[in-house]
Amino acid sequence: MFRNLTPQQLKSHLDNAGIPPILLDVREPWEYQVCRIEGSQHIPMGQILMRLHELDPQRETVVICHHGVRSLHVAKVLLSRGFENIINLAGGVDGWAKQVDPGLPTY
Repeated sequence: MFRNLTPQQLKSHLDNAGIPPILLDVREPWEYQVCRIEGSQHIPMGQILMRLHELDPQRETVVICHHGVRSLHVAKVLLSRGFENIINLAGGVDGWAKQVDPGLPTY
């Protein structure tokens, strides 16, 4: 099972995390160029299975997309591949920009 966190819940979680989680952005390259959460790792959704080896299944992983739908699908894929500590960013990077980082560009 994975958790869904709102942008504000994730911000609090990140501020208090001992070991920072992997911030996995699964949007398309053009989207990632427009805006991203600082420190995120970019692997487009269509490349996840080919690039699983770049991720650590033991680390907490936050999956991020534009609104939280694609990341939800990727979270399920990661769970099916043995990842156990997955968080989906509900509302995605758009919600993050609106609720946490208003200086972040939106599209």
